[in-house]
Amino acid sequence: MNTTNQMLNDMTDALIMVFKDNLYASKAIMKCFKNHKEWDNQTKGYFSDTIYDIVRYWRLLWYLLKKEPNLEKRDLINLIGVYFFYKEKRIFNTTEIKNIDYNELEKTLIYTKDIRVLKESIPDWLDQIGTYELGKRWDQIINALNQKPNIVIRTNTLKITTDELIKILKNEGIRFEKIEQTPNALVLKDRTNIFRLQSFKEGFFEVQSDASQMVSIFLDPKSGMRVVDVCAGEGSKTLHLSALMKNKGKIIAMDTQEWKLKELRRRAVKAGTENIEVRTIDSSKAYKRLKGTADRVLLDAPCSGLGTIRRNPDIKWKLTLSDLKRLKELQMDLLDRYSPLLRIEGRMVYSLCSILPSEGEKQVKAFLERHDNKFKLIKEKRCWPDTDDTDGFYMALIKRM
Repeated sequence: MNTTNQMLNDMTDALIMVFKDNLYASKAIMKCFKNHKEWDNQTKGYFSDTIYDIVRYWRLLWYLLKKEPNLEKRDLINLIGVYFFYKEKRIFNTTEIKNIDYNELEKTLIYTKDIRVLKESIPDWLDQIGTYELGKRWDQIINALNQKPNIVIRTNTLKITTDELIKILKNEGIRFEKIEQTPNALVLKDRTNIFRLQSFKEGFFEVQSDASQMVSIFLDPKSGMRVVDVCAGEGSKTLHLSALMKNKGKIIAMDTQEWKLKELRRRAVKAGTENIEVRTIDSSKAYKRLKGTADRVLLDAPCSGLGTIRRNPDIKWKLTLSDLKRLKELQMDLLDRYSPLLRIEGRMVYSLCSILPSEGEKQVKAFLERHDNKFKLIKEKRCWPDTDDTDGFYMALIKRM
């Protein structure tokens, strides 16, 4: 099999993993990498960008191919051919890609430019909700969410300063820019495999979006405080909290999924954190004893993830209306369940990576109304993909009265 045909087959395998096996695009891509140890970074980047883009423009590409979405290998290979014409006006000269009328394809492409659900490649229900909740801004926001994401890292200040990291990265041949509003964040200017860097292996930095970094800063934890991170997951924000607290005080990191906490433990050792205690939430006992004891609570709630479509384009095709309804009910429950952990005068940040006010501002407003005068909104912040060039994030700082 020639190299082009092999690559096409690998691409179809990745797409089948995403849409049949329900893997995240990132996981499917990594599986393909493991099968090709011979690929250099340039080949990996080309493959990765192509898969992300095909997932991103899934609806549009099938429309251009004039077929209903399916996972037949023959159709997927033709879909890849359509993608390269759409993206680069490139016509494949291969026996694998057949029966594409490129003149007809060009005409269809012109037609799609005036239809948002096709141009931006989104499901109808998402377009309706985006229009309803965001009005005229929806056009700019969904367009921004279809752009390639920045790769942003955070200095692990428990081991190194940002100025020291900058010198090391320069020696490693990495180009970057500082981010003004997030002091220890650097955005990389070139796409590269940063996980191969010695500086990463030594725990000098973490990969974490600038909007995500803003959440821990928004909570403003101090050395010596007791902080409870109630939906810690794999711990990106937990580790940042530890760095902001200079390893002093105590962070209780909790989650319902043990495998995520296992990853947090591994990352915490590498980062050099000493003030994190990990607890699995297997019953209400895991958190009820903490009632009224926390100086700070971080509730980074499960959400639609619509603010992260740039880096997780498969969300568009895997999230459903019923998922969104279930998530909103869960957010309401989590706010009520974990807010009592705060001591009087303690502060909580409720955050999520969603662009929808119904998951953010409206949830907080309803929470405050349910708990008449027991809590007060200090401030709230939005990060927008179109104006801030970040993931879409919402955060609210709430004080217990």
